[in-house]
Amino acid sequence: MLRSIRSIGRLIGIARTLRRHDVLTPLREAEFKAGPAWALHLFASGKGTGRPGERLTRALTELGPSFIKLGQVLSTRADLIGTTMAEDLSALQDRLPPFSAHEAKATVEAELGRPLDQLFADFEDDPISAASIAQVHLAVTSEGAPVAVKVLRPEIERAFERDLDFLTWLAALIERTQPRLRRFKPRQVVELFERQVRLEMDLRMEAAAASELAENFREDPGYRTPAVDWDRTSRRVLTMERLHGIPMDDRAALVAAGHDLEAILAKAAEIFFKQVFRDGFFHGDQHPGNMLVDEDGNIVAVDFGIMGRLDHKTRAFLADMLIATLARDYRALAEVHIEAGYLPRGPQVDTFAQALRSVCEPIMGKPLSEISFARLLAQLLQLTESFDMPVQPSLLILQKNMLIAEGISRLLVPGLNIWTLAQPMIEDWVRDNRSPEARIRETADAWLERLQRLPQTLDDLEKVAQSISRGGLRLDPEALAVMNQGQRASRRHIAFLWWAIAALALTVLLVVSMD
Repeated sequence: MLRSIRSIGRLIGIARTLRRHDVLTPLREAEFKAGPAWALHLFASGKGTGRPGERLTRALTELGPSFIKLGQVLSTRADLIGTTMAEDLSALQDRLPPFSAHEAKATVEAELGRPLDQLFADFEDDPISAASIAQVHLAVTSEGAPVAVKVLRPEIERAFERDLDFLTWLAALIERTQPRLRRFKPRQVVELFERQVRLEMDLRMEAAAASELAENFREDPGYRTPAVDWDRTSRRVLTMERLHGIPMDDRAALVAAGHDLEAILAKAAEIFFKQVFRDGFFHGDQHPGNMLVDEDGNIVAVDFGIMGRLDHKTRAFLADMLIATLARDYRALAEVHIEAGYLPRGPQVDTFAQALRSVCEPIMGKPLSEISFARLLAQLLQLTESFDMPVQPSLLILQKNMLIAEGISRLLVPGLNIWTLAQPMIEDWVRDNRSPEARIRETADAWLERLQRLPQTLDDLEKVAQSISRGGLRLDPEALAVMNQGQRASRRHIAFLWWAIAALALTVLLVVSMD
């Protein structure tokens, strides 16, 4: 009860902030139908200044870090909110009001347990960027190495705890009172957001992500990540090698520096493919401020607070979707959704396949540069609503980065789409991982894994049976005899399975040798 009262008070405070910045007037002018008309008239003052996106940016900044994060996500969805508003909200990425240098230095000393002058020969007062969770200062270590030092905002943990509590309450309220919105899994989305934020607020996790990404690309010189200074890194302070470059969306600067824009996009496509399909571990916040091009044309990544992971099953699902789409086999595409658990099996499969055809066929055969992915995404969202399909939060980060990559591609070379460059690599991956031979190998590996676990499982069962027979619960001798027979039968099954696996391996070798 107390939580509800507190959350309702927070909701009223949010409404007052939105009114003060006149965020809701555009909805009233558009005759928005989502709620009672009196509410829009009450909270839309009509006295705001600036564009709607600028007003929303100011309101979200005032509301605090969680809402700033919300604005950052919206800034990547120009397909939903329009280009102008998306550009206005992009100011939330790394151009927020900074906190004082005195607080930053005090945090560094408290976290690292040493005076600042013993850690750094120079530490600049003015940060080079200030985001919702932390800000970055340039510095030089006592050994003379130029570095960038990321410091968490003071009291940021408390602010997020308050906002996360409110968002959890609001998500539960939505699921309880708005059945049509349950498919968007608001509580699951909030939980995902909470996990993400908690990871971002431990800068050691960001350091580990940067280190893992660097290890994955140690054989790829065209992609650089800054080295971590672990001696000057803690939960609230992160020190990394200082790298320089031109933001990927600064076309004029890239051209002036003599860079080949198509070569940059080709490299970006290769990096994106390797992160998603090869490694299943990708940079989750690839907005232009985090992606730079150095003087040698290498792509430089910074800010590793948000990372995405895709297991092999999910990567296989994405590949199977691609295969079915390119083959225009919409029944198979619908079946892929069923196997992934996105669509229940039943008579609606054929209808869903027909709906997929209605969305995909109009774009087939067209050059990628002529395809409006914003329109395609809007139609797919309508499909998910029509078939009551749940939104999968685990893929939201990937979808966001695909939109960003496409936007940068069209900005740098308007007649070129980045997926054209990535297509050959994806086709090679599909051939190596989703061909019939690859599926046979995958099945064999799965059986081998089960077989490796089976002896231990049988031993555990035997120990349980012996423990029960010695304890207060006595098993009937006939039951014990049946269990022993079962164990002997299981061992016979093991022998049979080993022979089956050997035959399967021989089949694989024969198939491969005939290629």
